[in-house]
Amino acid sequence: MTIRSTGQSWALDIALAQGGFDALHPEAKGTLEQLGHDHTDFDKVFALVRSGAMLPKAWATVAGQAEERARHHEKGGFAQTAADLYVRAAVMWGRAQYSVFDAADPRKAAFRTHADHCVERIGALRENRVRRVVLDFEGQQIFGLLHLPAGPVQNAPAVILGPGMDMIKEDYLHAAERYYTSRGMVALSIEGPGQGETRANGLVVDLTNYERAISRYIDHLASLPEVDPARIGMFGISMSGYWGSRAAATDRRLAALAAFEAVTGDFRTIFEHAQPSFKNNYMYMAGYTDEEAFDRELVARMPLGDLVRDITCPVLYGIGEFDELTRLEQALASYERIGAPKEMRVYEDEFHPLGGVAAEVFRFGAEWIERALNGEFTEPGRDVRHYVHRDGRTTDGTADPAWWLGAVPAEIAEYRRG
Repeated sequence: MTIRSTGQSWALDIALAQGGFDALHPEAKGTLEQLGHDHTDFDKVFALVRSGAMLPKAWATVAGQAEERARHHEKGGFAQTAADLYVRAAVMWGRAQYSVFDAADPRKAAFRTHADHCVERIGALRENRVRRVVLDFEGQQIFGLLHLPAGPVQNAPAVILGPGMDMIKEDYLHAAERYYTSRGMVALSIEGPGQGETRANGLVVDLTNYERAISRYIDHLASLPEVDPARIGMFGISMSGYWGSRAAATDRRLAALAAFEAVTGDFRTIFEHAQPSFKNNYMYMAGYTDEEAFDRELVARMPLGDLVRDITCPVLYGIGEFDELTRLEQALASYERIGAPKEMRVYEDEFHPLGGVAAEVFRFGAEWIERALNGEFTEPGRDVRHYVHRDGRTTDGTADPAWWLGAVPAEIAEYRRG
């Protein structure tokens, strides 16, 4: 636990009691719906929550209800109804286990067992098109879920679905089918070092091993007869936008990257100014208990800086105008450094979850990746920018907020002059 989180836990409890989940992530319900959460389940959970300590119980309670209903429909032979309910249960069991920050806590393992059972039933009910993946990695293991289209598939484009720091591979069960396999693409939702089962089995994240894990997942996809090894891309949100950027800069086999809410700033914003749970979580992911050592040994080295200059594949970035984890000025400055074919969208008045535009973002990101993997967006010097207004309009040719009135902050202007 960080000093700040220990001292401010009472404030978080009050915010949860008064404002529900929006107190943590404004308008995030829209994003969670894209990750398989039914809004009625979501409302049930937060009707039970008045403090952070109540989260594991609330998620587990409502997850158990969905799983029980799934068993009922499976017994009656209604396979697709059962599978849909198992998806809802799986993502909620995932939230329950995430809410326990102790890998040795038996409750965390119990919640994980339920999530695994739900995923196993989804695969069985969907003709084995959802398959568990366990790969050896640097003396340990990493875990993923392979999502396949219906019918025979060969040499198809593939996408790695990268979770944010507080997500797990199961969070893409719904999106993988809706946005990728339904279009004939292969999808692989992953857990990198420090996440989910990977962390529970002892593998922590360091400065560079997440991008090496992505390379290991690329190895696996490239070995499958269903996949065209020249057409493997990545969709990442939040911290996976960061890890995906590092992977795109270090592994030329990644043919396209779509990153939304990517943390591309100085990391002081996310770890010192945003809610304390972000730093707590990342220290757990990295295996640190000493906050000063964490700041000195890892945080100080995390900013992308000029590494993004090594990206060569087409990239798409999207961020909320008031993202609370990365200041827009820093996100645009990082974007300026990229020399690869690139595109940027800034969403007016949106925060980190991009909840108000989540359905649009998930569909657009998937369609953009599909087109990129089919050879579009590769022209040298491509630089497409949009400022997406809250009222539906889009200003093309710039991603700068209109209220800046052309007065560009110095940290961006420095790179535009160069």
